[in-house]
Amino acid sequence: MNVGIVSYGAYIPRYRIKIEEIAKVWGDDASSILDGLMIYEKSVPDMDEDTITIAVEAARHAINRAGVDPGRIGAIFTGSESHPYAVKPTSTVVAEAIGATPDLTVADFEFACKAGTAAIQACMGLAESGIVDLGMAIGADVSQGAPGDALEYSAAAGGVAYVIGKENLIAKIESTYSFTTDTPDFWRREGMPYPEHGGRFTGEPGYFKHVTSAATGLMKRMGTKPSDYNYAIFHQPNGKFPTRVAKMLGFSGEQIKPGLVVPRLGNTYSGSCMMGLAATLDIAKPGDRIFMTAFGSGAGSDAFSISVTDRIDEIRNRAPSVEKLLSNPIYMDYATYAKHKGKIKL
Repeated sequence: MNVGIVSYGAYIPRYRIKIEEIAKVWGDDASSILDGLMIYEKSVPDMDEDTITIAVEAARHAINRAGVDPGRIGAIFTGSESHPYAVKPTSTVVAEAIGATPDLTVADFEFACKAGTAAIQACMGLAESGIVDLGMAIGADVSQGAPGDALEYSAAAGGVAYVIGKENLIAKIESTYSFTTDTPDFWRREGMPYPEHGGRFTGEPGYFKHVTSAATGLMKRMGTKPSDYNYAIFHQPNGKFPTRVAKMLGFSGEQIKPGLVVPRLGNTYSGSCMMGLAATLDIAKPGDRIFMTAFGSGAGSDAFSISVTDRIDEIRNRAPSVEKLLSNPIYMDYATYAKHKGKIKL
């Protein structure tokens, strides 16, 4: 393949809530939750932040990092499961906000937490075929969790944008592979404020089956093995799942460490795996190889093999790193958090 990442940008709200604060309200055992999830705090959107504003900020950082001309972008796809409008695209607002011309195609994607990586694949095809010069793929969410539900401890906010093209690459996408089935592990009906989850379907038949199948499928296709990669990123609904699946596949703790941002961020759903990739690109060196596998409930996984180029050093520091976005948080209590998340209904 002759296509890859031209630039990237991330955005994380500054507000945070500690897991102990949520546990205190519901009378849960904070220590067991911390041990079970390996999440210690999570990001919370400001009162005026939603998936659109987060996507716009991430897109602007991606434009600025590599000095991309917005007029060259021929496609913008935003993956999310918390688009503000049921009927009205997020991507049109992003296009207008970054100064793209009207001569482009846009669409919103939805496949739980892998909608952003599906957008990357769509941009890859359009750019590789020459239909567009550059494509922009975004994964952004202000994810939902019902009060008192297990998801409330992990559902966070954030987004990442990737510019995909054929020239001036900071990272070449060597190959991609997907594995998909109809597995009802997680869903949200139209008009329902919070998602539901299928309990026993979440782990083995959902996350682990699909992630391992996509990952092994890609390595088999390419003739690679875990030791051929410097870094690996797996979807991060919590800290334990990606740590466990990495070990199952033969990747080490050191390989996944730079991209394992969920303990300090929470699960940003469509931005989760893409945020881990951004954090890894923030520290990767030319020649490094990165393995990434996203997961979306419902259910499917997208795996990618990525090789970092010399250009990464030229553009890396022109936009905020994930580490910088995670620093200097503003902590809030549960009442303020509930107000920010619209959990208090008038």
